[in-house]
Amino acid sequence: MELTVIDLSTYLEIAPQLDNNSAGQLGPELRDLCGEVSRVLRETGALLVKDPRCTVEDNDRFIDMMEEYFERPPEFKRLQERPHLHYQVGVTPEGLEVPRSLVDEEMQDKLRALPKDSQPLTPLGPDPKWRYMWRIGHRPSNTRFKELNSAPVIPEGFPEWKDTMDSWGHKMISAIEAVAEMAAIGFGLPKDAFTSLMKQGPHLLAPTGSNLRLYGQEGTVFAGYHYDLNFLTIHDRSRFPGLNIWLKNGEKVGVKVPVGCLLIQTGKQIEWLTSGDCMAGMHEVVVTSKTTEAIKLASEQNRSLWRVSSTLFSHIASDAMLKPLGHFSESRLASKYPPMCAGEFVEQELAVINLKGKKGNS
Repeated sequence: MELTVIDLSTYLEIAPQLDNNSAGQLGPELRDLCGEVSRVLRETGALLVKDPRCTVEDNDRFIDMMEEYFERPPEFKRLQERPHLHYQVGVTPEGLEVPRSLVDEEMQDKLRALPKDSQPLTPLGPDPKWRYMWRIGHRPSNTRFKELNSAPVIPEGFPEWKDTMDSWGHKMISAIEAVAEMAAIGFGLPKDAFTSLMKQGPHLLAPTGSNLRLYGQEGTVFAGYHYDLNFLTIHDRSRFPGLNIWLKNGEKVGVKVPVGCLLIQTGKQIEWLTSGDCMAGMHEVVVTSKTTEAIKLASEQNRSLWRVSSTLFSHIASDAMLKPLGHFSESRLASKYPPMCAGEFVEQELAVINLKGKKGNS
C-alpha cells in the first residue's frame, strides 16, 4: 500500500493570512486538502508530506554527523548519558529502553489477535539501539516538570553540533505545525487548537543509531512494537529500510519514505485530544531482507553501517492540560481520556518503558 502524500506548499503560502476560525476563509481545494490530512491521520496514523523548507541536503548533513557520532566508542557516548533526567536529553544507550509490547498486557492481547501475517516480530529484551535526545525550541521558565525541560548536552569534538541539530529540528517542527493546523481545520477545530498547546513543549530531535555491523541479521528487532507517547512524530528518510507501521484496521505496512518526503505519525497525545478518533499509530523497526540488501550495498561502497533515523518528537507543553478538545469532549469515549497535565502523562509513560529510573504503571 502507498501512503498518501500531501504537498504543504499551497497551505504554507496562505497560512499567515488565516485567522483562527479559518475554515470559512479557505477555498474548496484547500479545505479538501485539510480534510484529507485529518482523514488520513485518523484512518492510517501515518502521512507523507512534502515541505519545501526541509531539503534532502538538510537531512544528509544531519545523518552524516549522527553517523560519525554513533560510530564513536560506547565509553565516549556514555559521557552524554543523563539517567537522572529520564534520558530526555543526551544519549540513551542500547539495551535500556523496553518495548511497550513486552510490558503492556493489554497491548499483548491486541497483537495476538492480529492475523499471523500482520503480527509484529517479538523482541527478546530491551531495544539494541542508541538514541540521542536534543531539545528544540524554547522551554518554559517556570514548570512543574524540570526533568522534561532540561538544558541540552553537547558532545566534545563536534563544533557543528548545535547549528546542525537546531537548524534541522526547527525545520521539522515547522512542518509538524503546518500539519497540526491543517489537521485541526480538517477535524472541525480552530486552526490553532493543537499548535497553541505545543508552545514551549518539550520537543525532541531524537535520532536513533542501530549498529548493523553487530545487529544486521534479518529478524533483529531494533524498536519493538510500540506507539509514540508524544503528539506527532516526524521522520525524514533513513539510509536503511526497516520501519513497519500498522493501520487502524490492523494491516501491517512496510514504509518507504520517498526522496523529498517526510513521514508523520500520530502519537498518544493526539489520541487523547481527539478522544481516540485519531489513534496513536503502532510501529516497529526491524532488520528485513531489504535492510540486508542495503547493508550489502553500503559495505561495498565503504559507507557507514549505522542505521540512523532522522526523527523528531513534537509534544504538548508539559504544564498544558491534556484533554479531549471541542466536539471531541462530547464523544462517548471521552471518559477514557480524563484531563491531566501533559508532563504527568509523559512521566507515567516513561516509567513503563524503563526510562524514568523505575518501572511503573500507565
